[in-house]
Amino acid sequence: MTIKEKQQEIIDEFAFLDDWEQKYEYIIDLGKELKGLPEDKKTDENLIKGCQSKVWIDAEFKEGKLFFNADSDGILPKGIVSLLVSIYSGHSTQEILDSDFAFISEIGLQEFLSPSRANGLMAMTKQIKFYAVAYQLKS
Repeated sequence: MTIKEKQQEIIDEFAFLDDWEQKYEYIIDLGKELKGLPEDKKTDENLIKGCQSKVWIDAEFKEGKLFFNADSDGILPKGIVSLLVSIYSGHSTQEILDSDFAFISEIGLQEFLSPSRANGLMAMTKQIKFYAVAYQLKS
């Protein structure tokens, strides 16, 4: 499944949820499904700067694709980062770089978040793009 298809799937899922309370619960449930990171991966290097909570994103490059794993000490940020990991993990660096984050606006996520959480979300998306650039330069 392409990144665009995964994004559309999320847009469609959010469209079926009636209100922000249900959307909030959905995001939290996504976080509960995230396997998390081992303690040795919760480093300053993997820590996302600009998040209200602590959020870590780790990336591994295998067979031409980037695989992300993440964790957070907050339930909502953990759900948000889980959403991003589910969309972008398992794709080539070029696919990630060619993608956009317009689906975030389409599901209204930024409007739902406080300004500091919205800043954290943007920091997470920038980190995903950063990993794609860094691993593309390495290969």
